[in-house]
Amino acid sequence: MDLDVFATAHRAEWDRLEMLLKMGRRLTGSEADELVELYQRAATHLSLIHSQAPDPRIEGRLTQLVARARSTVTGTRKASWQDVTRFLTAGFPAAVYRSRHWWVPTAVLSTLLAAVIGWWIGTHPEIQATIGAPDDLRELTKPGGGYETYYSSHPAASFAAQVWTNNAQAAAMCLVLGAFFCLPVIWILFTNVLNVGVGMGLMWSAGRLDTFLGLILPHGLLELTAVFVAAGTGLKLGWTLIDPGSRSRRDALAEEGRAALGMALGLALVLFVSGLIEGFVTPSGLPTWARITIGVAAELAFLLYVRVLGGRAVRAGDTGDVAVAQRGATLPTAA
Repeated sequence: MDLDVFATAHRAEWDRLEMLLKMGRRLTGSEADELVELYQRAATHLSLIHSQAPDPRIEGRLTQLVARARSTVTGTRKASWQDVTRFLTAGFPAAVYRSRHWWVPTAVLSTLLAAVIGWWIGTHPEIQATIGAPDDLRELTKPGGGYETYYSSHPAASFAAQVWTNNAQAAAMCLVLGAFFCLPVIWILFTNVLNVGVGMGLMWSAGRLDTFLGLILPHGLLELTAVFVAAGTGLKLGWTLIDPGSRSRRDALAEEGRAALGMALGLALVLFVSGLIEGFVTPSGLPTWARITIGVAAELAFLLYVRVLGGRAVRAGDTGDVAVAQRGATLPTAA
């Protein structure tokens, strides 16, 4: 393609499209039809230039024109309660269900690693000595010590809000940073696993593993599941960058990235529930069995929600991506 000849031949159409866009609502019926036709032509021109003779200056102008024309033709769209309902009953659970082959193994391996770290620390005094002074560790693990008072160190509402914020940030980082070839996600996940393993090991060494489990299980089941889902999805996103499959790398990353960002909103709601449990149930005076029962019930409810609604949505063709009408225009791919 001779780009100069092509641009000269079609510049009048681009100028006319720009003029019609500036007229806004003052368009007549025939002018509106002309705008639609010129928009379709400009989109084709952009695709041809992009695939055969890339030029940043011309591509920039056409991209802007096509985006403005598309907005004018399709109109702006406001989110509705129907969108929220669809997201909660189909989009979010479908995204979680689709990524289960990533986050379920992540959860299993992370739990096993935390258990191994806990056993290693709990049965090796020399490892404990590298973590802290003996007196400090005794203060931390004794009845009424640091591990127990941590959950009641602040008012329940503010503590729940703080926990929710911190966990939501960690989950979002896993989802967003997955695009960097998985490495940041692995580090974030390992940090969380290490924290759990160290706490387990120190309480194990003090003969109070049952107390540790009684404190972490009520909220930790749901909280860690959300983190595992975020980490597994982040790893999936990173692998998509490495191996996009039959899709182009750009389209694959865009599709999986949109689903991951939507998942961040859903996981924020899950972590909000977990934060409420951690703020109000974990430090409460309820018997240990009652607190753990609440945690198990919340975990089973989430897994059932994903299995039933997510499985149904995926079988109906939902991928967790946004609706077609809300996606950006996709350029045709040259053969």
